[in-house]
Amino acid sequence: MSRAGRAGPGPDALPEIGAAVGFLCGLLRPRGRVSERGLRAFGGALRAALAEHYRHHWFPEKPSKGSGYRCLRINHRMDPIISRAASQIGLSPPQLHQLLPRELTLWVDPYEVSYRIGEDGSICILYEETPLVASYGLLTCKNQMMLGRNSPSKNYVMAVSS
Repeated sequence: MSRAGRAGPGPDALPEIGAAVGFLCGLLRPRGRVSERGLRAFGGALRAALAEHYRHHWFPEKPSKGSGYRCLRINHRMDPIISRAASQIGLSPPQLHQLLPRELTLWVDPYEVSYRIGEDGSICILYEETPLVASYGLLTCKNQMMLGRNSPSKNYVMAVSS
């Protein structure tokens, strides 16, 4: 079934979830405190948790609908979805706070995954796909902020270490 016709994502079905999981695993990898086996277990647990969390909150025809619900956030508190996945490999929220940026916002929306490190940081795109429908009506809050961007959109995954 097409992306637009699906009621909700399956654990391995959406590249957006894969981009978010890959990004978070990439942030943990350089710290050296999580083994490759642990990263795979964390990634699998996070992928399944995100797919379940987004199951009835994924709207390809209206990508901005449910964006706040799908947002992963680390600030003074660890995002509970990230925390649950990390607990499966023995990492506590305080340990995660040491390994991940203090302030991180990760938006996982249909056709786009983007992040911001810090409250005043720039929004960076990890994954972007052009929807099959005309994109004129698909203005998300992030898209409205970036309307003046001159560079063409590209599909890519960026790894950032802090």
